[in-house]
Amino acid sequence: MTIVYRFLNNFNKMNKFQSIFLVAFIYSLFINAQEFSHFNKDHRLGLHHWEIPSKDPDRIMLNFNGDPSSTRAVTWRTDSSVKNAIAQIAISSFNSKFTENAKNYNAITEEFDLGVYKTNKSFVVNYHSVIFDNLNSNTIYAYRVGDGKNWSEWIQFKTAKTGYSPTQFVYFGDAQNDILNHWSRVIRMAYQTAPNAAFVIHAGDMVDTAHRDYEWAQWFKAGGFIHSQWTAIPVVGNHEFQRINGLSPKRLSVQWRPQFTLPVEENLHEKLHETVYTVEYQDVLILVLNSTDFLEEQTAYIEEKLSKSDAKWKIVTCHHSVFSPAEGRDFEFARKNWKPLFDKYGVDLVLNGHDHSYARGHVPVKSQDENKSGNFNTLYITSVSGPKQYKIGLQQLEDYKTDGYSSDKIGEQTQFFQVITIENESLIYKAYTALGDEYDTATITKDFSTGIKTLE
Repeated sequence: MTIVYRFLNNFNKMNKFQSIFLVAFIYSLFINAQEFSHFNKDHRLGLHHWEIPSKDPDRIMLNFNGDPSSTRAVTWRTDSSVKNAIAQIAISSFNSKFTENAKNYNAITEEFDLGVYKTNKSFVVNYHSVIFDNLNSNTIYAYRVGDGKNWSEWIQFKTAKTGYSPTQFVYFGDAQNDILNHWSRVIRMAYQTAPNAAFVIHAGDMVDTAHRDYEWAQWFKAGGFIHSQWTAIPVVGNHEFQRINGLSPKRLSVQWRPQFTLPVEENLHEKLHETVYTVEYQDVLILVLNSTDFLEEQTAYIEEKLSKSDAKWKIVTCHHSVFSPAEGRDFEFARKNWKPLFDKYGVDLVLNGHDHSYARGHVPVKSQDENKSGNFNTLYITSVSGPKQYKIGLQQLEDYKTDGYSSDKIGEQTQFFQVITIENESLIYKAYTALGDEYDTATITKDFSTGIKTLE
């Protein structure tokens, strides 16, 4: 009581400025104490400091959702206190005055209870998403996300051109295990090697345990700002599916749809939404498939998309390898049902993961009477970017000769990333090790008037 009396007595003797300063100071102590309390509470949930959400945006992710020349989707995360999030975007310039012309977009906010899948205690975070639209083609934009007070940094990306033009992109096989320790160097070396890449394909098994947020936190931390600058094309793998409990069927990672904003193919089964979609980038068709479920339905989808496309280059990506290099693995359904469509419609490149090893091979054209023409048709790649590695099944690769497959290059016990460059009538494929050393290369040259391709 004596301390309180002395405080009140001294407070009455203060001038107006001193009183305001003291009240503000006490209030700040109260707010900091509250935040420290939340911080400690989050740590009691077993979270690392880089897992803990706050008012500041984190896990910022760019995706394609619409025409790449005029749209871009961005998703980010905050704590549950941020209810009204916004994003700003403007044409970037060489000075900082571009911010004067920034346009505001109100975000869609989705609650996500992280605690249910970690501690069985409620721990709500918010994911926010915006689709930037009506953008100019072939233009560098700067954007930021936040709530009007707490903002991310300004981040740049470039929209696609409207016609066929040289481009470059990066592709990763499975990150999956010990992500923060071992995948970080791979994605960062890839960024050093191809900093101007237009987009990046993650060919599934980005994490090992579908619903475990700690692993997704590692994945986001490993890539850092790269995720917010390189537009990502994520592909679901088998490890993106898991049971919630022992009796329930496997389901897609609960984080998948909140943290990515991807196209929805309304005509497909709802379980395929945001896992099967198409990106058309500068006359390059990228067909993203879900190789874990509803395969028959996707067969019809593949035929529809490929038959209607007159893109100069056609690329397919799914997690499971059409020609599995790993011992004991075989995606027979794809070879029997999808490959004939790749042959028929001239798919140029198929990008896979799953087998935790490296294999490059090709398939020549096969006519209806099963006589091989000898012409090159499709380049098939299986790769891995994480530390988990499997042994190559040499006999298995040999057996694929009956399907017209020829093995060109294999690799074991090596972490890879791939850079694909499209220039004029050539698609140049290069595989690099985690050290940035070139490991493998191949070039597809195509005559667009005849469709005839050669492989070098």
